[in-house]
Amino acid sequence: MSGEDAPTPQPQPEQEKQPDEEPPPAALEAPQESGSSSPEAAEEKPLSIRALVLTGYGGYDKVKLQVKQQKQPQLAAGEVIVRVKACGLNFAELLGKQGLYELLPPPPVTLGMEGSGVIEAVGEDVKDRKVGDRVIVLIRSGMYQEVVVVPADSTFPMPEQMSFEEGAALPINYLTAYLMLFESANLKPGKSVLVHMAAGGVGVAVTQLCQTVPDVTVFGTASASKHEIISQGGVTHPIDYRTKDYVDEIRKISPKGVDIVLDPLGGSDTQKGFSLLKPLGMIIVFGAANCVTGQKKNLLAMAKTWYNQLSLSMLKLMQTNKGVCGFHLGYIPDEQLIHRTMFKLLELYSQGKIKPRIDSCYHFEEATNAMKRMHDRQNIGKVILLPEAKKEEEVPKSSPEPVENVEKTEAAIIEKKEETTEEVKAED
Repeated sequence: MSGEDAPTPQPQPEQEKQPDEEPPPAALEAPQESGSSSPEAAEEKPLSIRALVLTGYGGYDKVKLQVKQQKQPQLAAGEVIVRVKACGLNFAELLGKQGLYELLPPPPVTLGMEGSGVIEAVGEDVKDRKVGDRVIVLIRSGMYQEVVVVPADSTFPMPEQMSFEEGAALPINYLTAYLMLFESANLKPGKSVLVHMAAGGVGVAVTQLCQTVPDVTVFGTASASKHEIISQGGVTHPIDYRTKDYVDEIRKISPKGVDIVLDPLGGSDTQKGFSLLKPLGMIIVFGAANCVTGQKKNLLAMAKTWYNQLSLSMLKLMQTNKGVCGFHLGYIPDEQLIHRTMFKLLELYSQGKIKPRIDSCYHFEEATNAMKRMHDRQNIGKVILLPEAKKEEEVPKSSPEPVENVEKTEAAIIEKKEETTEEVKAED
């Protein structure tokens, strides 16, 4: 990794200790407690859980490291407790921080959709999972914490040789790539694919999956410093989008264009992608990264992206023999499809055909640096968050972590709300 790609030290999430009354962060579905609590359970020692919580929409300072004090989890039938070892950071978290990801519950909410860990307990009716199993977890939100209670059906056994970091890197990126390529675009031998942000998590996954099909040509846009690595990973023609017009560069190599365009950018790039399609080609739009230009919501960037979006008539589609498709993993209701695809991906991993590339790992205390690295597109592969506390001697002296002890009284809670109000006003 070159020095210019190294993340710049940023203010890190503030660590707070929360009162007992606060409910635990939400997961895919709020776990239901089975039965009423017994006197013995009431005497159990509260569980302290570190979690990354989005406290409001805005900059990196809205993502805070909190210590939750809560009762020992009570498992409902079909649920498991997982001790989280690693979590995947996705662009959806950057959108969610700005209030642009509609599937994320409103703040305060624990972030995170994917991770890996070890099962610590199983509920009734759980037959195919046991204590000690290493699993991948895929949920809607609530993954960025040390312990999660989730349906057993939301977990997937990890191959023996897979690391926790790889497990956390697999679900979102590889499900997205696989379903776009093979379910939507019907990738076949001899086809050509353009993928933007080819050095990102989805870009790496797309490139590896394309290599499972014979004679597929991959065009990938990325900054010049990443070309050597993505070429080694399977990108046939890397293109520096910062200094060259990728449309012109592709036309020089393939005058007729490409068969498939995977577009996470939106706006004018969708128009360019459509123009690059060969007859019977397809563009799949799966993001709007052009909307995110800074820490906070940028209305001008959103308006520009919206104004420049692709607008077509059905007659134009007929006459050009081209297809336009949208993809959003969060809106796929077919759980059986997700499960089948996950097990197919795990099979490909075991066969050595795919392998998540880990760009970097950050402890929860360093979440700001992790998010900034992804926002600035410095990563090559997946950025991973680690729930385990960073050792004191490893914490940079230049950015000490303040720890607030919140008294468990009504007065302290009111005072905290007032501080939050002041903080929001200061940013307006």
